[in-house]
Parts: sequence; structure tokens; C-alpha cells
Amino acid sequence: MLARRIIPCLDVKNGRVVKGKNFKDIQDVDDPARLGKYYSDSGADELVFYDITASNEERKTSLEFVKKVAHEINIPFSVGGGVSTIDDFKFILRSGADKVSVNSSAVRNPNLIKEAAERFGNQCVVLSIDAKKNEEGSWSVYVKGGREKTTLDAVQWAVKGVELGAGEIVVNSIDEDGMKNGYDLELLKKITDAVNVPVIASGGAGKMEHFLQAVKYADADGILAASVFHFGEIKISDLKKYLKENGIEVRI
Repeated sequence: MLARRIIPCLDVKNGRVVKGKNFKDIQDVDDPARLGKYYSDSGADELVFYDITASNEERKTSLEFVKKVAHEINIPFSVGGGVSTIDDFKFILRSGADKVSVNSSAVRNPNLIKEAAERFGNQCVVLSIDAKKNEEGSWSVYVKGGREKTTLDAVQWAVKGVELGAGEIVVNSIDEDGMKNGYDLELLKKITDAVNVPVIASGGAGKMEHFLQAVKYADADGILAASVFHFGEIKISDLKKYLKENGIEVRI
């Protein structure tokens, strides 16, 4: 059995790590390189950095913080936000990131996934999906940091993304983001059942039990969280011990 990954998520705005609820009410947390090093030293398996206002502000990801993070940590990390061209992939990977996450730009131009996978390999291409439940009982894909609804169905988009070459899917629940009530297990399960690449759960972790549910019920390969790690509510070492005691393979 493959070890499940514990992945702190660091949302970056104006060069600082921030956190909100339902993609709103943003609060300042820390410096990305300093917090990244702390997580790297604390046993995190990977890190994810999102430049959360880059797409909405129609600008590129800040490469400065990417370089600083790469200098400080020794675990894989991915970067997303404002990625819209093959050159963006190239510059981010050259700055030290291991993977590049696309969201809004991939919705606008799905061929970007295909081109990036062909040039850099599927393992470097992460499709991040911001999803919110709709009145029909399915989930709509949102872009521009959760600000704009699209006509895409989240499960169908995940399948399409993998067909195009995405090597990993991150499922961000807008409904559960920052609420600490648990992941959207129903959505996660639908996506893990539909695709054959690793799926990362994101949005909703409030206690250790939620991480366990994401693996046991929805078969998530990685479990991503922000608030509970940033504010010291859950320690990664304690979480890994808890998961191992409950039969989940993790790297200790």
C-alpha cells in the first residue's frame, strides 16, 4: 500500500501566507519560506503554495517566494496561481518547484494541460479544481479563486483533465473551505472512483478524524489542510501517529 501524504497548503497573497473561510475573510499568517521550512522540518510529505489572487488580478505567480521556499525546504512542493502558459510552467519549475498547479487557465484553455504534460511530464502537472455544490445536487467548477462559476461539472472536468495529461487532481471544496467540519467526502469519492491518478483532498479539515475519513471513505492519496496546521491545532507528527494507529500507511 502506498503511503498517504500529509500536505500543508500555504495560500500566498502579496508575499505572505494568509488564510480565510469559504475563500473569503483573509487573515495574515506568516512568511512562506519560514513556514515552509517549519513544515518541512515537522514531517510534512509535500507542500502546496497558491498565489491566491494572481488569476483574479490577471498577473503571474510571484517567482520570488518560490525561489526562497526552494532554498529552505527539502521536500517536494507545487505552486499554482496565475499559471497560464508553458513558459509559466518552465519558470516555476526552474525556480525550484516540483509540480505546477493549474486551475482557471486550464478551464479557459484545456490544451495547456496536454502541452505541459507532453513537455514536462504528467507528474509535473496538477489540476486543481475549486468546486461548490449546486442546486442540481452535483458540483460546479469555479475559477478566479472561487469568484466565478463555470458550466463545468467537477467530476467530469477531473476525468477530462486526466485524459489531457494531468498527473494529479486536487479537489478544493469551496463549501467546506476553512469551516473545519470535514472534507466533502461525497465529492471526493466520486472523483477518486472516476480517475486513475492520485487525488488530494482539500477544504474542511478540523480534527484528525477528518483526515482518516478522507482516506478510509474517499480513498484520497493525499490530505491537504491549512488552518489546523497554521494555527497549531494539529501537529503533523501527532496526525501521522494517529493515522498509523488506525491502519493508514504514512511516512513517519
